[in-house]
Amino acid sequence: MHEFYCVEYLKNSEFLLEFGRNLKKIRKSKGFTQAELANDIGIEISQISRIERGIINTSISTSYEISKALKIDIGELFNFQQKS
Repeated sequence: MHEFYCVEYLKNSEFLLEFGRNLKKIRKSKGFTQAELANDIGIEISQISRIERGIINTSISTSYEISKALKIDIGELFNFQQKS
């Protein structure tokens, strides 16, 4: 049982890394700094940094606010290929 949990955790960890990389790519393409994005949605800069580095699993609400600030469809944040 413990091994299954560990494998599942690793898969989720990779998903968070890919999500963060995608967010960073989109943010930069839209000309936003981490500080500007954080300010626009009312969170700490460090939280944007942790999301982009795959350290934290952000909420759906925060993802929605990010998509609004970047003027993209929320689905674009999830439009990436997860590595196997």
